[in-house]
Amino acid sequence: TPMSTSELPQIPEGLAWPVILGIDPGTRLMGYGAIIHHSDGPRMLAAGAIRGGPSKDVPTRLGEIRRELDVLLSRLRPSVVVVEHAFTAINMQSALRVGEGRGVALSAAVVHGAEVVQYQASEAKKSVVGDGQAKKERVAAMVAAELGLEVVPEPIDATDALALALTYVHRQRFVNRLG
Repeated sequence: TPMSTSELPQIPEGLAWPVILGIDPGTRLMGYGAIIHHSDGPRMLAAGAIRGGPSKDVPTRLGEIRRELDVLLSRLRPSVVVVEHAFTAINMQSALRVGEGRGVALSAAVVHGAEVVQYQASEAKKSVVGDGQAKKERVAAMVAAELGLEVVPEPIDATDALALALTYVHRQRFVNRLG
């Protein structure tokens, strides 16, 4: 079950392993997934979703999401926040909403001093599954397998966010091998 942001662990300053936070933006539901980039491999720290609430007007939802994001960022202290890049949606209204959610996530990450990285959903799918067009359920199963989880985190937006964080870890490993 997803935990509320106030139930998240408080990460101490100077943790030896960096925390990478993935964010799947939206204004009704914003998925998040945090992993610790441990030398033995990535480990899940937290996953869930921030709910903006369907009935409220957009500015109110964005404000509530920002408030929850601030709690999330101050408790988990990520060194990197990976936000899903804007996609071209068929529905202009939903593209706008996702863009507004992205803006809140990007600004909150910067204010909290995290490095901000952005990937397309297809990049995360390709990194985690090997197929940029993979279905969300397949991505969720692969994320759970890579993190050694017996249960797939919910909602699906949380596993999308974990996939973004894992993509960052995969790319860092590649860069380190080259360097």
